[in-house]
Amino acid sequence: MKRVFALTVAGALMSSVATAEIRIAHVYGKTGPFEAYAAQSHNGLKLGLEYATGGTMEINGEKIVLIEKDTQLKPDLGRAQLEEAYGDDEAHIAVGPVSSGVALAMLPVAEEYERVLIVEPAVADSITGSNWNPYVFRTGRNSSQDAIANAVALGGEGVTIATLAQDYAFGRDGVAAFKEALEATGAKLAHEEYVPTDTTDFTAAAERVFTKMADIEGEKKLFIIWAGGGNPMGKINAMEPERFGIEIATGGNILAALKAYKELPGMEGATYYYYEIPQNPVNEWLVKTHFERFDSPPDFFTAGGMSSGLAIVEAIKKAGGAEDSDALIEAMKGMSWETPKGTMTFRAEDHQAMQAMYHFRTELQDGKDYGVPVLVREIPMDEMSIPVRNN
Repeated sequence: MKRVFALTVAGALMSSVATAEIRIAHVYGKTGPFEAYAAQSHNGLKLGLEYATGGTMEINGEKIVLIEKDTQLKPDLGRAQLEEAYGDDEAHIAVGPVSSGVALAMLPVAEEYERVLIVEPAVADSITGSNWNPYVFRTGRNSSQDAIANAVALGGEGVTIATLAQDYAFGRDGVAAFKEALEATGAKLAHEEYVPTDTTDFTAAAERVFTKMADIEGEKKLFIIWAGGGNPMGKINAMEPERFGIEIATGGNILAALKAYKELPGMEGATYYYYEIPQNPVNEWLVKTHFERFDSPPDFFTAGGMSSGLAIVEAIKKAGGAEDSDALIEAMKGMSWETPKGTMTFRAEDHQAMQAMYHFRTELQDGKDYGVPVLVREIPMDEMSIPVRNN
């Protein structure tokens, strides 16, 4: 009996050791209109986990298991997939999604299951604002960070700006934050234009902007907030907005979208990331490794995905494991860590990652089939007064 009992205990201990693992779920829009963003985010997440663990994919001797869930950009499916990840798959931490609308549907699930959700790269302010709960952290920038950085880059006394954005959370939150931030620069917002997310014909919207702006004196700009296809910049530029003295402006984007920027040399804005801008060891490793493995540079959301992976490892090390969500939350509140963009810090009040942004000017360069966002200056996190939406 003693021998059987000893073998049973030993077997149980061996099984416990064998199954000791950290389960991370990536719940993201793997298929659908934003699948390019999703692929970058997933590659970045894996590279972040690899870099932070020195290639072992283990934290304190526990193996990392990465689980994939496809939201297909559907809010109800995103919610169900996160429930499945926390429940059936017993994920300790989840990352994602791409879409702000899907993210908003997922937030209550994190609170219900009392598990950490790291939002990357969805940007709507309300994610770490009115819809926030203590289990939600965001490594990606929010709409206010985009907006304030672009307001700093584009605004000024005597400048009048109109906006064109997609008619959903990403676009409306972005314009609201941009409008608020623009006031501090002395610039004026003359008109807001919203169109469906799948718009491909921008004629009517552009004509309304032109009519509104035509008789205004001084420097005039049309600031475009856009995600996905449609190429509003190229199509509106073909309508010759310069006839009305209007310049097109926008924020940064993925490399494929930057092809439209080639038609707009000298265009200015603010970007979250471009692989040649940040100068630090993490980004150097990312750029080198990405070229080696994918024969291409890391893109906009690759850096974001990597930042989330780096945050996860740092948090688990600080918390002493992944099992205790309360310990993880305490470890992450106010936590600073190194990313491809340099230092990021989770703001304690709303768990939004504070980070630098980059004022750029588009330039044409030999060997590149897109407009290159060349650094004008880095906008450090302490220069951007990002509103705290939860007190």
